[in-house]
Amino acid sequence: MKRIINHPGEALALILASALCVSTPGLAAQTNSAQQQVQQQQAQPQQAQQDQAQQANQTFTGKVIKLTTGKYALLTGQTPDGKPSGHFLDDQQDAQKYEGKQVTVTGTFDEASNMIHVTNIQAA
Repeated sequence: MKRIINHPGEALALILASALCVSTPGLAAQTNSAQQQVQQQQAQPQQAQQDQAQQANQTFTGKVIKLTTGKYALLTGQTPDGKPSGHFLDDQQDAQKYEGKQVTVTGTFDEASNMIHVTNIQAA
């Protein structure tokens, strides 16, 4: 004897239970994919640190000058049209000590901002 479902709640529960059984393998695949994404995101900061270490210190020579903005920069040469060229220095306190002097600066160079992240400044 077949039973007829008269309650919409029972029918809904039956449909949801069936759908859950069918979608469970997909849920496991989504979980694995999410775990892989988390592992990749955790590895990115480590990769960035390795990239910075590989972007090892470089040596720059030039004259420390004070810009009209009051900031210190390293004048390293001239452009082909005769204008001064150089790089900004992130260590303003140390650079101030060498204003107007020829120096050797050791640090990492950030091309995007034309900034030398100074680890050492010494008279040349």
